[in-house]
Amino acid sequence: MNKKNLIDTRHVKTVTVYASSSSALKPVYYDAARRLGEILAGAGKSIVYGAGGHGLMGAVADGALSRNGEVYGVVPQFLQDLELTHEGLTRLKIVEDMHTRKQLMLQDSDAVVTLPGGSGTYEEMFEAVTMKRLGQWVGPIIVVNTNGFYDGLLEFMHHSIAERFMGSNHLKMWSVVDEPEDVLDAINGSEQWDSSALQFANVTAANA
Repeated sequence: MNKKNLIDTRHVKTVTVYASSSSALKPVYYDAARRLGEILAGAGKSIVYGAGGHGLMGAVADGALSRNGEVYGVVPQFLQDLELTHEGLTRLKIVEDMHTRKQLMLQDSDAVVTLPGGSGTYEEMFEAVTMKRLGQWVGPIIVVNTNGFYDGLLEFMHHSIAERFMGSNHLKMWSVVDEPEDVLDAINGSEQWDSSALQFANVTAANA
């Protein structure tokens, strides 16, 4: 692959992080999330995330803030009312609903990093994948496969390509790393993507 077709992390200023809010996980997950926050902040990247003060979301924010990083939280009013938001964020945006939250988290972001999570995390990640497939958002998508958490999902994604529900070229839409320390290199190694992706959004015999 020609280097000119790869992303330059210097151009990635804002990173959206999707992650679980669960407080009942194994320590390995919280440790990886905190390290991710530290690494992104240490590299001068601003973080956009769901504003949670608990679980992996809270750990990412704590890690970034410990390195004087900028952390921007976006939360729907109904979750703010439950007082689940992080109290030390650089900025907090309260929105009307989950749809608006997802839109704001993605629209001004240069890259997406997905940590382990539940249904909300999957929804967010797949929305980013879908938007990239359609050429509507074109940044790198990095999956942090802590403790092999996403092994089954990644196998399913390959299965969907084998069955021609997606084309083999769509494998280039995301990268997978095992450790947070590999995220920046994965962003740097991501292929450039643009609105022309819409031309091969539908799978045909030519691009399967």
